[in-house]
Amino acid sequence: MEHTQDIGHPEPHTRPEFEILVNEHEVVVRDHRMTGLEIKRAAIAQHVPIQLDFVLSEELPNGRFGVVGDDEVVTVNKHSKFHAVSPDDNS
Repeated sequence: MEHTQDIGHPEPHTRPEFEILVNEHEVVVRDHRMTGLEIKRAAIAQHVPIQLDFVLSEELPNGRFGVVGDDEVVTVNKHSKFHAVSPDDNS
């Protein structure tokens, strides 16, 4: 049996990591397409003081914020910034 190595397609676990910001905390991720829930879970796993029921918003290029639902898929990159606030926060 011949063993070959395909160097053109890295294994999924070797995807490069990059950082996004959640409440001004750096969160390391590997996927460029994530749901709101995945972003919150990654942040919580990396000790960002938020909870899963928090409302997640993405900072848009125009400086405004757009709410990201738990099931909504967004494209993230090293410039992505998110804010998560308690659902009862009136600010």
